[in-house]
Amino acid sequence: MYSACMSTPERLIEATRELLWERGYVGTSPKAVQQAAGVGQGSMYHHFAGKPDLALAAIRRTAEELGAAAEAALGGEGTAYARIEAYLLRERDVLRGCPVGRLTMDPEVIADPALRAPVDEVLGRLRARLAEVVQEGLDSGELSGPLDAAEVAATILATVQGGYVLARATGTRDPFDHAVRGLLTLLAPAAATA
Repeated sequence: MYSACMSTPERLIEATRELLWERGYVGTSPKAVQQAAGVGQGSMYHHFAGKPDLALAAIRRTAEELGAAAEAALGGEGTAYARIEAYLLRERDVLRGCPVGRLTMDPEVIADPALRAPVDEVLGRLRARLAEVVQEGLDSGELSGPLDAAEVAATILATVQGGYVLARATGTRDPFDHAVRGLLTLLAPAAATA
């Protein structure tokens, strides 16, 4: 399943990431990880203390990738509105859901402070980064109106995460796309009046 040039720990982390996204924490058994990664039990426990340790490494990696993908759009060129638009319209596997957002629905992840921490941290950083971009738009006069940067950032994040849920529930990406386009339509007048 994974490249032969990938190290054993990397294969284990990548296999765990995929299984967490597909099955959640409970459904991600050590045996399933070993099979997906093509490694034996001894190899797994040589590199990781156990399932929680491996899951934490996988969750951290997923959180890092989500943060990097968001920053690629939000830190790019253009106006604040254009960067928010780039973030909202970036390529996503909508029907699979957000690999980080789905972890918030996993009772075992939420109940474990160590596993929950990277999820909470990346969502907090994303909210803060979105608020920075909105505030840049307000400060430059590009965005106007009675907008609170933190509230708009929370709305953007909620729209994306809620869009994933609606898309998965219907089996089509249409609700996600409609939610994103609707939010952009609501933000456009604030950008157009500047």
